[in-house]
Amino acid sequence: MAGADHTSSDKPHIPVLLRPLLDAVHPVSGTWLDGTFGAGGYTRGLLEAGADKVIGVDRDPLAFEMAADWAAEYGDRLVMQPGVFSRMDEYANNLDGVVLDLGVSSMQLDQAERGFSFMKDGPLDMRMSQEGESAADLVNTATEEQLADILFHYGEERASRRIARAIVKARAESPITTTLRLAEIVESCLPRAKPGQSHPATRSFQALRIAVNAEYEELFQGLMAAERALKPGGQLAVVTFHSVEDRMVKRFFQSRAGKTGRANRYAPEIQQDQPQFTLKTRKAIGPDPQELQDNPRARSAKLRVAVRTDAPAGEIDARAIGMPMIGGKAR
Repeated sequence: MAGADHTSSDKPHIPVLLRPLLDAVHPVSGTWLDGTFGAGGYTRGLLEAGADKVIGVDRDPLAFEMAADWAAEYGDRLVMQPGVFSRMDEYANNLDGVVLDLGVSSMQLDQAERGFSFMKDGPLDMRMSQEGESAADLVNTATEEQLADILFHYGEERASRRIARAIVKARAESPITTTLRLAEIVESCLPRAKPGQSHPATRSFQALRIAVNAEYEELFQGLMAAERALKPGGQLAVVTFHSVEDRMVKRFFQSRAGKTGRANRYAPEIQQDQPQFTLKTRKAIGPDPQELQDNPRARSAKLRVAVRTDAPAGEIDARAIGMPMIGGKAR
């Protein structure tokens, strides 16, 4: 599921923030796990940078099919593992590094039949694993209140109630089964986008995709799994593409690094005993001007990196890192 939320393009997939990520985790060696294999950009980058082995994990079966023409170049240095990164500690342990590149990949957006893109007409699907409840199922069965909550909490869509009301009204006439019909419904509720602004349906499609694939729960469980799977000195690098994801990663790193904040801006941060991570990048790393020119998809990307200590893995409440809840629980 690696990649950003962006419109499709005929250009080849360019891994976002790959260069700064490799700089941040240098030197690369040992065994790494790429929990969001996608088009394989990060995996190849790690292997070329010196990793002895990379375990590529993805829940989309198409990802490994598309890698078949180049994977053999790396022999047994590349292991392709179907599954979800929230279970990475079941696939490997004592890892030297873990990379997560969150979001939806360009290859998924480019295929209209996958139903991720509001720029191409296709079935309203959005399932990364191609199994389970689809976006059409959700849009046509959820209550107006549930839809509004999903759009607001997962997409930060301020017009969530208006859009949810329009969806319920439209589906009463006939089921909403295609991406363009949903996009038109959303567009009808919002002002026309000005030049340079995102498509009006961007936030709504993001929210529905996150709900269908339980992405926030997957992220939370994945961060905890990485804590269990990394060896002391192992590095965890996470690339996010919107504020909710970045906030979750930032708060997780702060919490596991033993930094619980401060009573006021002048007070020192409170340090906890036995932190599970140390922060390698205190602030998020963004794209430089050259990457923005080469790869406009990178405009919203943020990279955070932390290093595993030798403290035992622990537990944390998802609410402590700001995971959005729908109806009192994560979806």
